[in-house]
Amino acid sequence: FVFKLTAAKQQDHFFQAAFLEERDAWVRDIKKAIQCIDGGQRFARKSTRRSIRLPETINLSALYLSMKDPEKGIKELKLEKDKKIFNHCFTGTSVIDWLVSSNSIRNRKEGLMLASSLLNEGYLHPAGDTSKAAAEGLSDTPFLDLTDAYYYFPDSGFFCEGNSSDDDVVLKEEFRGIVVKQGCLLKQ
Repeated sequence: FVFKLTAAKQQDHFFQAAFLEERDAWVRDIKKAIQCIDGGQRFARKSTRRSIRLPETINLSALYLSMKDPEKGIKELKLEKDKKIFNHCFTGTSVIDWLVSSNSIRNRKEGLMLASSLLNEGYLHPAGDTSKAAAEGLSDTPFLDLTDAYYYFPDSGFFCEGNSSDDDVVLKEEFRGIVVKQGCLLKQ
């Protein structure tokens, strides 16, 4: 799950994702950033707090940890849609249901706002065409309260069987050179 990024100064950078879908998402997002910059537009990551105006009392990191709790959190399932099997994921409806039951929100509309914030900040990722299309702005909200909209935690080990994930072609290449800096890249 490695890909190479060559900088303008002909310096190569290699990135390794935890799984195929994560690698493809990074490649897709980097391509979008390059297109934005090449088109003369300013590229900057939007802050959820500014764009959605979350109250300062909401701690998304703490909420995320509660959601991942093995006993009281959202249950990760093996779901099937369009002859594809999604492992370690959950539905948009289950996220909103969990937020309501944990008294994090007062109603489903607030739940959509909070879940959209979690999605925008990288605490949740879309899985499948329905949720990916919404996250890319093809819906009224980036997060969908639907049973056929699938999501996953970024460190859950999510993978999809029988899925090419994207039409992007990542060229296979023999990797050469020395490791300049080794570490972990967290996509936010």
